[in-house]
Amino acid sequence: MSVDAAVETKTVFGSEVPQPPQHGAAGGVMRRLNFGTGLVGGIGLATIAGWITAIITPSSASSDTFAPMEPTYVYLAVLLGWFIGFMLGMGAFVGPLRWVVGRDITHSDAEYMAGKDLGRKRYWKYTTDHKVVGIQYLIVAMLVLGFAGLLAMLIRTELGMTWTSLFTPSFYNSMIGTHGIAMIIGMIVIISGPLGNFIVPMMIGARDMAFPRLNALSLWLFVSAVPMLVSSMFMGGIQDGWSVYYPLAAQAPPGMLGYQLTIIVFAVSTAVASVNLMTTILTMRAKGMTWSRTPIFVYGIFAASVMGLYAFPFFQYAQILGLSDRVFNTSFFDPLNGGSVWLYENLFWLLGHPEVYVILIPSMAVALELMPVFLRKPLFSFNFAVAGIVGVVALSGLVWAHHMYMTGWAPAANYPFMLSTELISIPVGFLVLVAIGTFWRGTAWTRLPLMAVYAVVFNKMIGGVTGVYLSDVPADQYFHGSMFVVAHFHYMLMGAGLFGAMAGIAFFFPKMTGRFLDERIGSIGLWTAFIGFQITFMSMFVAGLQGQPRRVLNFDDQFNLSNWISTIGAYVIGIGMLIFLSAIITSWRSGVLASSNPWGSKSLEWQTATPVPLENFPVLPVVTERPYDYGVPDPYEAELDSTDQDLMEKAGTK
Repeated sequence: MSVDAAVETKTVFGSEVPQPPQHGAAGGVMRRLNFGTGLVGGIGLATIAGWITAIITPSSASSDTFAPMEPTYVYLAVLLGWFIGFMLGMGAFVGPLRWVVGRDITHSDAEYMAGKDLGRKRYWKYTTDHKVVGIQYLIVAMLVLGFAGLLAMLIRTELGMTWTSLFTPSFYNSMIGTHGIAMIIGMIVIISGPLGNFIVPMMIGARDMAFPRLNALSLWLFVSAVPMLVSSMFMGGIQDGWSVYYPLAAQAPPGMLGYQLTIIVFAVSTAVASVNLMTTILTMRAKGMTWSRTPIFVYGIFAASVMGLYAFPFFQYAQILGLSDRVFNTSFFDPLNGGSVWLYENLFWLLGHPEVYVILIPSMAVALELMPVFLRKPLFSFNFAVAGIVGVVALSGLVWAHHMYMTGWAPAANYPFMLSTELISIPVGFLVLVAIGTFWRGTAWTRLPLMAVYAVVFNKMIGGVTGVYLSDVPADQYFHGSMFVVAHFHYMLMGAGLFGAMAGIAFFFPKMTGRFLDERIGSIGLWTAFIGFQITFMSMFVAGLQGQPRRVLNFDDQFNLSNWISTIGAYVIGIGMLIFLSAIITSWRSGVLASSNPWGSKSLEWQTATPVPLENFPVLPVVTERPYDYGVPDPYEAELDSTDQDLMEKAGTK
């Protein structure tokens, strides 16, 4: 490295790159910041903000005396203090502050922030390497889904014990709402977060994301939102479901603030992540990777990013306006003062239904991505699959009002929205048909990832068919608000989404961790959860046809049997997911070591070394063929390397 009086240069991939002067050790203040300092900063500032706010704000009893105010405002101050303190403690604002004071980040600083030579400590820091961010997303998303699953088990326990009540109606309602929003958030992130960050840059032949620091920002914004949601349960929780319709939401306890700020922060996280993924895919694909040579998984992540970018702000706006009504006494949603509950419902569902496809499309894309690998044949009609994804994106913003058939809003619009909802089943059906066509006459190499794909396709077909019923206005008038609806959207979000995530994790596990996921334990967990899933939600279909309403603590005795069956099935799901989690943990720690390309895949992410180097590719690749040309004779195609065969046998029988 040559040094000038004011300018330095550093050799990066054979080129001399001008650098700003290095001040102190690489990383600067970031060397002292980590998750621990984030917790200290968040808890400390939350405590200070709550204490000061309680002192200086008049109580509701008298405007002339200074006394502790209503819990709503203290809780708001605590939440804001937590958010600002945590992000400060993590170092989220260090980059912008260095730019303001004229100390730009050097290449050495960037390498430190990417986690170079930090070992496991990099997973506890504000790290910019897309692979570290992917692992961080995976862990946090699993924790959120675990929390949501725990609430689901408590809900099913209450509904299964038909002879007594375990929880108060208020706490039961809080569990219902918190479970719903936690599961939605977790399912949105579980594929796009871990696999979108870890795999997509390598899959397109890039060395990193387009905006590495924004990548880290999206992750830690998500992390900061999780305690807000959990804390809301200790402040009265969410009392009217995850949709929190007004005017009931205006009567909710202070816990509503936790929900509102969770959505506001999570929407920012989603927007930042979406822009980053879209820019990366549009501008950083390898030379020769035309759109016809771009893997279908990349299309799925790009589509989910587009839908998230335009749809999530509607949900965010709804919560900002609701927060304003609660804190500043505005009346956006207060009909008595000129507001409109229809405004909230439209804003909510403008996100609420595209969100289904934000979850579904990445899951189906994972399934379609790995099917050619395990069937050793090209994807059946790649263009048909792309058309299905494009069709879903195009129509996803035109179906929201089918959730409002029974509300009384714009009855004349019901049938046009029925038409648009039924139309979107066509491009979604394209994806299922491509999957079935790829299976047709294929020689299946039935490993754990492909078994999970079987589950995805099966559940997706049931969820899709029952969704057609609910899109029909006369049928929806009967099914509305029943357990039939609950069963339907669980088949779509969990049945297709979660099992798709299991397929993706099992498939990419060797690349992400360098070890095989234990096939035996993982398969037991997968099929146990699948069987429990069918028991749980098939019984809910029956209960819904009988007329059992959802979100109700006490119900008629005629529904006892179906609730007992659903509760038993829910416990089976829980056992299966714990078994699958144990496979992840044990394999991560001591699983059989994997080679760089154990599945014999043609896509670029498998052409890198394992563990993946910091910069992914020493020389950027050039793409000359489609990623699914498995019909072309290749010595590697005829017989996998014997070493890989031995390793996979050990992974399946350990």
